[in-house]
Amino acid sequence: MEKSRKKFIDVIDKAIVIGNAMDRDELLFSYKGVLYPVALCSPEVFRAMESFEARSDDVILAGYPKSGTNWVGQILSDLVATFEKKRLEEKSVNDEELEEFPYLEIGDTEKYERMKKLPSRRVILTHLSPEKLPKSIFKNKAKILLLIRNPKDIATSFFHFSNAWSALPSYETWDDFFIAFMTEKMPWGSYFNYLSEWNKYAADENVMTITYEELKENQTLGVKNIASFFGISLTGEELRSVIERSSFQSMKENSLKTHGALGSMLFRKGRELLEVQRQKHDALKDLSHSSLAHFLHIYYKVLHISIKHIITALLEKTSKGALVRNHRIIKVGKDL
Repeated sequence: MEKSRKKFIDVIDKAIVIGNAMDRDELLFSYKGVLYPVALCSPEVFRAMESFEARSDDVILAGYPKSGTNWVGQILSDLVATFEKKRLEEKSVNDEELEEFPYLEIGDTEKYERMKKLPSRRVILTHLSPEKLPKSIFKNKAKILLLIRNPKDIATSFFHFSNAWSALPSYETWDDFFIAFMTEKMPWGSYFNYLSEWNKYAADENVMTITYEELKENQTLGVKNIASFFGISLTGEELRSVIERSSFQSMKENSLKTHGALGSMLFRKGRELLEVQRQKHDALKDLSHSSLAHFLHIYYKVLHISIKHIITALLEKTSKGALVRNHRIIKVGKDL
């Protein structure tokens, strides 16, 4: 189901050019108290987005940057495309005419008018916290998949990604980045505030929470649950094909076609990945010693949960990660 995404690549290429031409302290702007990349977002687009009219059958993925939205977005797009295959094949309109950049808050002011022409079901991604989203999403009861990832892994991935992409501020050291990460100076704001706001919707029947870690551990079960939540019925063979196309290797092979210049930054393997893992180990070692107290303090302040649960979630070696529910950190399937 991979296809060339011309508008996606055009937006990325434009962001790279804009980022290369700007000084570091010019790369972010503030809108209603949250920072966003100048090369991707604008106050005018945010104001235009308020008029966006959601549909009840929209398929929405919400996730903080570097939580895995590119991967899960591929899964969602493929699930919908497979489910709607016959209807989509009968359409005579050119795919490029119906294409929009998948992240709701990124684009131009006319984007939301054009989105009215997109056929159902629309797959929409966003890094925004719920109070920043158009009110119609909740009013019209669109279903939302909320993707959560271990904050240590998000921080590490965001650090390397920021240093690789000119549209975002780079950091000379992990300590410089960590200060920004913990003091709400990141694009799309604080991850902890993000979790706190989305936590208010965790029990909503139209919101399904899934962690990056549980999906990675058992992708078949995770994709089945996602499909069921959105009312998508697939055969076993169709499901296996979706999972195969969303594998790291498959997405890496198609990354130039689907993500343009951003592909090489998102899909890394071999020696480069080993180097990233080494740097990640060093970064987490630093976190465990010099920054852990501050990390815990912010977590406690924002989420109002006990230090015992935070320490367990941060330091226990588990592949299942942690998520926030009812103002507590819990492991998937087991309360800490």
